[in-house]
Amino acid sequence: MSSNITRQQYSVSKESRNKLNQHPSLVLWFTGLSGSGKSTIAEAVETQLYEMQCRTYTLDGDNLRGGINFGLGFSEEDRHENLRRTAEIAKLFVDAGIITLAAFVSPLEKDRKMVKEIIGKNNFVEIFIDTSLEECEKRDVKGLYQKARKGLIPNFTGIDAPFESPANPDIWIKTENESITSAVAKVITFVKQKIESYNHE
Repeated sequence: MSSNITRQQYSVSKESRNKLNQHPSLVLWFTGLSGSGKSTIAEAVETQLYEMQCRTYTLDGDNLRGGINFGLGFSEEDRHENLRRTAEIAKLFVDAGIITLAAFVSPLEKDRKMVKEIIGKNNFVEIFIDTSLEECEKRDVKGLYQKARKGLIPNFTGIDAPFESPANPDIWIKTENESITSAVAKVITFVKQKIESYNHE
């Protein structure tokens, strides 16, 4: 960082924004293979949180790649930078007092660890959307696996790039054994506990 940059401090803090919202700000980070159901579950969770009058926003991998992360590819280096930028954005949303949902493949443990460190471990909830490669290929709503199998998409996670499953996620959802309703309820229950704990501090 340049010696000419001084971080500006403001009187309205994260804590004061959380108090106004009556809930803590945090990041719900959904990780899993393409087609696992991350975005579907994240959207349903956000809808319920909105109905609970929580302040929310969703950061989606495809959406960010069309804007702030435009031009980044899918090499390991570009994936790392994609997630670093996303984590910094999520950190700002946390400071703004917002419950932020982030749906990203985020296949490498070292990158998820980086994201957690940037956002802050107390603000970070790792949600593993655990769906087998076989099931994701069956769904393949975007036709990506078919293209990857033909060699049309290089470095595709699960085909010719690895996915390292989280060892100890905060929430573990196995979509082949759970309905979307059940998965959403599991996340909402976790968040409600966070809110109740915050309001009793």
